[in-house]
Amino acid sequence: MTHHQNLKIITFVGLTGSGKSTAVEHFTHNGFPRVYFGGIAYDIMKERGIAQGEQQEKDFRVNIRKTEGEDVYAKRIIDQIHHLADAGQHRVIVDGLYSWAEYKALKHEFSGQMTTVALVAPKHIRYHRLETRIDRPQTPEISQLRDHNEIEDIQKGGPIAMADFFVSNNENVEHFYQQLDDIAEQIKFNS
Repeated sequence: MTHHQNLKIITFVGLTGSGKSTAVEHFTHNGFPRVYFGGIAYDIMKERGIAQGEQQEKDFRVNIRKTEGEDVYAKRIIDQIHHLADAGQHRVIVDGLYSWAEYKALKHEFSGQMTTVALVAPKHIRYHRLETRIDRPQTPEISQLRDHNEIEDIQKGGPIAMADFFVSNNENVEHFYQQLDDIAEQIKFNS
């Protein structure tokens, strides 16, 4: 565990369609760097010549955690955060924390420096968003399968339950951004 002076990390967690990408974009648009759990999977899949697709990604996520440990992604994310901090970045956004093991690894490594924000929305709203999004739309049936996989296999419920803050994303985007800005102000993320 390395302690970087004045490092603050906001980690977003939530089920598919809860607004993680929108929250991350809100902060990266304001110049904060991000590290992306999903990008780790894509990078490794590309390195190994595995084609991308919903089923391939699901199988890969499950298999790599079985073969390389439940915290395999967290180890790479931790390295990325340390590189950013070493380069002088004192505010970092973590996009897409998934598992309980990842949560514990990050909390241990960045004790007192990480704030976890759970993004929540009713299932019917999340599924509608996913069905109508332009990038990688998915049917409600696929969304439900992803929910079950994320809860049962990846254990995403733990990080959501242990979040420092909860943001309800069931209204308009302005209200969503206001809640995020209020949290950033409360933890002095912008200073």
